Amino acid sequence: MGELVLTTYDWVPEMVRGFVRDLRVRWALEEAGLPYRVESTPFRDRGPEHFAHQPFGQVPWLTDGDISIFESGAILLHLGELSDKLMPPDPRVRAEVKEWLFAALNSVEMASLPWVMFNFMGYTGDTPVWKWIDDFTKLRLSRMEPVLAKGEWLAGSFSVADILMADVLRVVDRFDGLKDSPACRAYVERATARAAFRKAHADQMAHFAAADKTA
Repeated sequence: MGELVLTTYDWVPEMVRGFVRDLRVRWALEEAGLPYRVESTPFRDRGPEHFAHQPFGQVPWLTDGDISIFESGAILLHLGELSDKLMPPDPRVRAEVKEWLFAALNSVEMASLPWVMFNFMGYTGDTPVWKWIDDFTKLRLSRMEPVLAKGEWLAGSFSVADILMADVLRVVDRFDGLKDSPACRAYVERATARAAFRKAHADQMAHFAAADKTA
């Protein structure tokens, strides 16, 4: 393992602070106790160096020595392979962690992200498109309810799968989308009560607040 450097934006609007996806990486690094530092890339002026690391002009990306990784799921998987605290060594458990990590991205966030964006932009209402999006998200949540009701975490002990799934569901909860999903809501509350999450969240908020002072 080389020096771990997490890169995020230098500034973002207040409304998205606390939800930028570098938080997922900060959280994992704090859970594992891995040393790292944070660097910034301009939010308003995304230049060639940014696109060389992240071809979509987004954040975060992580460098591990001479390795550069983008996409939060890929970064979490990489960190899971560095720390047993994030992904236990038992092959069966590791497989379970990996399947739930991808489920968070492909089955849950795929449904919830349009729902969140429609809420964010105020496009909810009595329209066929909104009804379809709302129904699809509720269906995915209904599938998660029995899973999360039967155990504290997705794969026995807390893992990168829980970081990703809890963060996906946390954004839905921001718009009260878990009001009819008590197991999902309780899961998010358990996950975000962890000291590593609280530290990661506070650090992200402080990072962007510091940018306000220099603007």
